[in-house]
Amino acid sequence: MKAVVCRQWGLPELLVVDEISPPVPGPGQVLIEVHAAGVNFPDTLIIQRKYQVQPELPFSPGGEVAGRVKALGPGVSGWSVGDRVVGSATFGGFAQEAVIAAERVVPIPEGMDYSVAAAFVLAYGTTLHALKDRGRLAANETLLVLGAGGGVGIAAVEIGKAMGARVIAAASDAGKLELCTTHGADAVINYTTEDLRERIKELAPNGIDVIFDPVGGERSEAAFRCMAWEGRHLVVGFAAGEVPRLALNLPLLKGASIVGVYWGNFLRRDAETTRAHMRDLFALYASGSVHPPVTRSYRMEEAGQALRDVMERRVKGKVVILTR
Repeated sequence: MKAVVCRQWGLPELLVVDEISPPVPGPGQVLIEVHAAGVNFPDTLIIQRKYQVQPELPFSPGGEVAGRVKALGPGVSGWSVGDRVVGSATFGGFAQEAVIAAERVVPIPEGMDYSVAAAFVLAYGTTLHALKDRGRLAANETLLVLGAGGGVGIAAVEIGKAMGARVIAAASDAGKLELCTTHGADAVINYTTEDLRERIKELAPNGIDVIFDPVGGERSEAAFRCMAWEGRHLVVGFAAGEVPRLALNLPLLKGASIVGVYWGNFLRRDAETTRAHMRDLFALYASGSVHPPVTRSYRMEEAGQALRDVMERRVKGKVVILTR
């Protein structure tokens, strides 16, 4: 089969497309004939050996795939060859076939194509876990979304609105903010041209209840200083490339919480709740409340460019790699 292969640690330009032996599903695994693979920020970290979980070389990056079941490993039931599914893993997805643990595979609803499915699970699964389980976001609270123009950012805007919150979206350019408004943001902040802290004070004089932060860097502290009493700052990732160092007197003074969000570990620990979340998300999709904006599709030979675009934050919404 054809696959995007990482043979040495480094930047996306080092990736190659090669013919390799197809994987064989082991116990508890499903072999998926991949039609589309989502591109996510962790994919850019894992090829540089900067992620919290690292495979051995060589490997294919990509943790989100959509396609059809091709074979079942020993002990797997509940699936049939030909079923349309989407699955998530740490790596292995930028290939024409991928093995996924059976508990991390879910059926694709009728009417959802492979590209949309491949852009759905990680961003929306992470976000619902963050806002519901970790952030306890309630109706009529104010949610601030940093990095709102990316895949998880748009997911946070949509899910926050579906949960009844007032959503303020912050991003780095006007095009991304226009996308946020289209997907339901009540107010927007361009933190390239506006002072983030001062603009938050204008839009939310009583403070922010929940901050959804996949960005990190200097903007984390600026946002946290605008937190309401008993607010929750959700640490989702560090797309800015810098882990912030927050003075601990700030959460003390505000009675606030800094809350980690690690969806990959959560779904391994609580598969039942994860399945319930996915049912809820697909119901929201069917109702039209959420819909991942897939703004570009890349060929496998363009995987390096796709990852480079994500690294340099040129992507609006979500992008996918088509493998067939």
